[in-house]
Amino acid sequence: MATTVPDIDRDTRLRMYRTMVECRYFEVRAQELFFEGLVRGTTHLGVGQEAVAAGVAAAMRADDYTFCTYRGHNHTLARGVPMAPIFAELFGRGTGLLGGKGGSMHLTSVEHGAMGSYAIVGAHLPIALGAAWSAQYRKSGQVAACFFGEGALGQGVLYEVMNMAALWTLPVVYVCENNSYNEYTHYRETTAGGLTERAAAFGIPQEAVDGQDVLAVYAAATRAVERARRREGPSFLLCETYRYHGHHVGDVDRAYYRSKEEEEQWKAERDPLQILRAWILEKGFADEEVLEQTAERVETEVAAAAEHALAAPFPDPSEVGEHVYAG
Repeated sequence: MATTVPDIDRDTRLRMYRTMVECRYFEVRAQELFFEGLVRGTTHLGVGQEAVAAGVAAAMRADDYTFCTYRGHNHTLARGVPMAPIFAELFGRGTGLLGGKGGSMHLTSVEHGAMGSYAIVGAHLPIALGAAWSAQYRKSGQVAACFFGEGALGQGVLYEVMNMAALWTLPVVYVCENNSYNEYTHYRETTAGGLTERAAAFGIPQEAVDGQDVLAVYAAATRAVERARRREGPSFLLCETYRYHGHHVGDVDRAYYRSKEEEEQWKAERDPLQILRAWILEKGFADEEVLEQTAERVETEVAAAAEHALAAPFPDPSEVGEHVYAG
């Protein structure tokens, strides 16, 4: 069951539930369309990890910054980016977020504070640091939330940026989404020592949280974001979560690195949507009919967004050289 967090109002809880439903239905449809040959390139699904994106986003202001990895559909949706241009980007259509040039791994919407998904592990870490420094310099009160998987704990740049963030008291929240597997290898085979202790070495406050419980994520994120906004420096959140599907959408046969039983156990016992749904029903914030109507509306919206994107034109060949830069 979800943790009891009495200071979260009804509307926030229901909004986070809807966000998670949007993320889940969007990615399920994206996977189906991939296997129909309609998605350009590959995709990395975050089905099962929705609570992390929804919980942190709900704790942020509209002008805050989100930086995430190539598994960024959930984070982009959670910041309020419409589904149709995201679908269009996956399809390589001209109406996509990046004109069909970026694809699934580079979703960006500056208008919504979604400052990019990054295909190279750890590539966004110094960029998030720069955004936090800019916010501090401008005294804007903005906060940068930087998401990464536990595999990024092996990237030296993470320790460089955490050192600088701590020294300069920058408003950045580091969110490690520990879904247990660095691609196809369990993190215990690649990562020595503790995980939160790495941030502690720099004097950065750290907190481990159940990443399947959106209320717990929201509460921890709120504390970290408010701390950053008070100009008290960075925080480190370790969110224990799980991806139901493979590393990428083509990673279908996973028996050589994890069992089907493990996957089914997480789905049955630790599904983030079901955890919040059960809590909402138990506390009487909504009834079954309201939640079912929410799911039905989202399913209709996802279908309409996908159809709208599929009807959009491909970019004109004359645009191939636009937004291409050489050093």
